[in-house]
Amino acid sequence: MEAILEGISLSLSASALTGIMVGIILGQLLGSIPGLTAAMAVALLVPFSFYFDPWVGIPMMLAMFKGSLFGSSMPAILLRTPGTPAAAATVIDGNPLAKSGKGGKAMHTVLYASVFGDAFSDICLILGAGMLASIAIRFGPSEYVVLILFALMSLVSLNHGSSWKGIISILLGMLISCIGLDPITGTERLTFGNLELFEGIGLIPMLIGFLAISEVFSQLEQPIRNLGEKAITFSKRREDNRLSGTERRALLPTLLRSSAIGTVTGALPGLGSTVAAFIAYNEARRTAKNPKEFGHGSLHGIAAPEAANNAVSGANLIPLLAFGIPGDVAAALILGALLIQGIVPGPLAFRDNPVPIYAIFSAMLLANIVNYVIGLGFIPLAKKMVSVPKRLLFPAVLVFASAGAYAMRGSLFDVQLMFGFGVMGWLMSKFQFPTVLLVIGFILAPILERSARQTLIIVSASDGWFAFVTSRPVLMILLAILAILTVIIIRQRMVMSRYVSAQ
Repeated sequence: MEAILEGISLSLSASALTGIMVGIILGQLLGSIPGLTAAMAVALLVPFSFYFDPWVGIPMMLAMFKGSLFGSSMPAILLRTPGTPAAAATVIDGNPLAKSGKGGKAMHTVLYASVFGDAFSDICLILGAGMLASIAIRFGPSEYVVLILFALMSLVSLNHGSSWKGIISILLGMLISCIGLDPITGTERLTFGNLELFEGIGLIPMLIGFLAISEVFSQLEQPIRNLGEKAITFSKRREDNRLSGTERRALLPTLLRSSAIGTVTGALPGLGSTVAAFIAYNEARRTAKNPKEFGHGSLHGIAAPEAANNAVSGANLIPLLAFGIPGDVAAALILGALLIQGIVPGPLAFRDNPVPIYAIFSAMLLANIVNYVIGLGFIPLAKKMVSVPKRLLFPAVLVFASAGAYAMRGSLFDVQLMFGFGVMGWLMSKFQFPTVLLVIGFILAPILERSARQTLIIVSASDGWFAFVTSRPVLMILLAILAILTVIIIRQRMVMSRYVSAQ
């Protein structure tokens, strides 16, 4: 208790609070710039953390991570341009709500969900790091395979349009992810001798192209006189620019479920906030009373991915602090900062450095409050940024999008890819192929391939499939759930087909 109280007092010091505020402000600003991922924002502070005490430098990095996840959702809602890949799922319902004049309500929903998911995962980290880490450590490559298959099947079953269009989009995304060098053998795949493709297709150029550039191309189809209109107009009604108490209470089940999904996903090394956001969105849509509202401006469709991707920010420290295993790139950067400060994460960290650890925990909770307060001031600023005519805004979007695509690897080829994917996304939208499913397939395919090949290697070295499966109870449970889900999806599709035929 003495160490806990001392840690809290350190986190309340002027230097620690200043570090948190600076981190939040920089995170929200950098996160709103397309192409600058949350991990890249954190990486900017790593060299400076050496000059601060651990209860100042580490919370500043965590605050920047939290702020960037919220900031990245502002352009996702207003411009259909996610600042980071984790905000891609927010586009699905956030942008339609903004186009209907309720952009203020959408942004307040993002802020509420972001802080809720952050606080939920931080509390889970503080109270149950050891227990959650012991569960996460049981997930091997085979469990990842089943988990991702579960996510892909859920996506196909929840697609509004034709199932075959959804399947083609996912498969196309998985095919594009294969471009580059084989992750195990190092042989070329689908590069056609182009050296620029050896590193594969970057996620940032693809995201910006499919979501932002394709939208610009769609706007260019409109009559010239429409380009003088504002890109986004905001309703003058007070209820359209705020989140009421009734709406906050109605979102609580979705927030709790999505935060739990984000916490578990963040505790599993390698998945990250983008995967958590899409899994939570699909689960919210599956359990919704009226799933047809999703994709047209549902508040639950905004709250679910935001709560999940922000819950990862605390959960990815669970395997880091419990075992010294970073959950994602941001956690790996924080691991480096901890080692610089002389703190070695692992089972002995709480014994050897209890005061700095508890100071960091306390500062993480304070960062959520600061994120909410500063976010309330960031929302009016975001409104003014898009209150300009389309003829001025969309060229600016093209400039920022090009800069974001270039910044990732410093390659003009990525800018060309971005415009190529923009044309592809525009054509897919015209023929009603879901572009978001292609993006999800692209994100999940590398994890699925790596896990599947690792599983095959492990099975070949064991006594066969039966012995392998029966020796892993978690895998058996996941396989049973996958089988049940498959039956449910097939039955739903058969019922839907009969209904359509009868009509």
